[in-house]
Amino acid sequence: MKKQTIWILTILMAFTFVGLLCIQIFYMKNIVSIRHEQFTQGVRQALLSVVVRLEQDETRHFLEDEVQQVESKTIYTQRMGGTLPSQEGITYSFSTSTGLEADLTIKADIADLNKFQTGSVTGRRFRSMQDDYRNHYLYQKGMIDDVILNIISTASTRPITERAEPSTVQRYLKQELDTLGLGIPFEFAVTNQAGVMQYRSAGYDAANATHDNSFGQTLFPRDPSMRLHYLKVYFPTKQDYIFKSISFMVPAFAFTLILLIIFVYTIIVAFRQKKLTEMKNDFINNMTHEFKTPISSISLAAQMLNDPAVRKSPAMLQQIATVVNDETKRLRFQVEKVLQMSMFDRQRSTLKLQDIDANLTVYNIVNTFKLKVEKYGGHITARLDALDAIIEVDEMHFTNVIFNLLDNAVKYRSEERPLELTVTSADLPGERLQITVEDNGIGIRRDDLKKIFDKFYRVSTGNRHDVKGFGLGLAYVKKMVGELGGTISVESEFNHGTKFIIILPLSKN
Repeated sequence: MKKQTIWILTILMAFTFVGLLCIQIFYMKNIVSIRHEQFTQGVRQALLSVVVRLEQDETRHFLEDEVQQVESKTIYTQRMGGTLPSQEGITYSFSTSTGLEADLTIKADIADLNKFQTGSVTGRRFRSMQDDYRNHYLYQKGMIDDVILNIISTASTRPITERAEPSTVQRYLKQELDTLGLGIPFEFAVTNQAGVMQYRSAGYDAANATHDNSFGQTLFPRDPSMRLHYLKVYFPTKQDYIFKSISFMVPAFAFTLILLIIFVYTIIVAFRQKKLTEMKNDFINNMTHEFKTPISSISLAAQMLNDPAVRKSPAMLQQIATVVNDETKRLRFQVEKVLQMSMFDRQRSTLKLQDIDANLTVYNIVNTFKLKVEKYGGHITARLDALDAIIEVDEMHFTNVIFNLLDNAVKYRSEERPLELTVTSADLPGERLQITVEDNGIGIRRDDLKKIFDKFYRVSTGNRHDVKGFGLGLAYVKKMVGELGGTISVESEFNHGTKFIIILPLSKN
């Protein structure tokens, strides 16, 4: 699949997933907003109902007091020989000066009233009874007015704990909230005009009663402004109650997010696989070229050996043998480089660990490599200053690691100046050994530094056949250093050279 096609599919899928997530977030936000508004309206309605019930209780309190006084007067009248209205009645509707509407039923004996006929005697008796009932009505009306005036003048002076008892307020709140389907835990308190708390429930905490989870309502709003009291209700679990309504959306959101993560991971893997495929193709091309040259040389030497004239010349035979030997070594070296790939999947147990003197091993490698460096007009120096250089490694792989770094320095040398190679060793705190390989070659660009240890990766000059290789050398070096319990890092500046730093633990023996 082309990279452009992958990018188009990636953008479309990413847009789809992001759009789906945005829709879900918007939907959940709307649900939370609506639920919050419904909760607020329900609580305010419940508080208003509680206030109305408390006002009704107070009115009932004053009416009961007035009824008791009336009953006392009635008993006194009966004892003094007075009369009471009969049990049947006539209803009069009236409105008091305070705006309170009421009905007053005046009782009479219907049987007696039916006996009243139009006439002088009966008419006068009926009008007399009407006057009596009217006077009784006016008396009752005045009594109700007295009750209302009593409520207006004396109600606000009563202690708030009597007008709104804590147990009564709590019971009313619970009943009203349950009726509206808001049966969640709550705490409440009553404060005065100055904000001083008059009483509160056991769990009320003013510090946690924030604007979002607390509500207030004026108690007895018709009281004078200086005597007003306020009912404050705090819901500790309001947020849980609100977000519980969108709990069914959480799994859907989580699944969508998981799908998005899997999609992103799949795209990353696809690009990596595509890049790996391209690098493998480059590897095959380079390998074909690398193998083709020695094979052609060996084939040509074999053809020359078939010539009788060549076989009769010892000097020619010696030259052909030298060519075959050199090309065979070259071919074997390339095969070894390819076989290094198998080391990436092997475990530490396959390494043959032994204690070696790193200074001595590196010194031998430098002496062996000196001829190759001098062949290109360069110079190699070893400064092995480590006092303790005994490390536990696989000697063959450790040698290959140093050799690969030196070989890369020769491959990527600068044509503008003679090659200068320096290999050093030094002691580090924590029983560690540092080995550095530094050159003055062409260096590595910043973009390539983080990729040079990847398999099959080669810097831009590596695609030219004047610099041979498969892109396995540094990947092998990093793998083996890690297997030996160490680390490797690189410092480089383009056109100024490169420095590889290897840190290995010292042998515990």
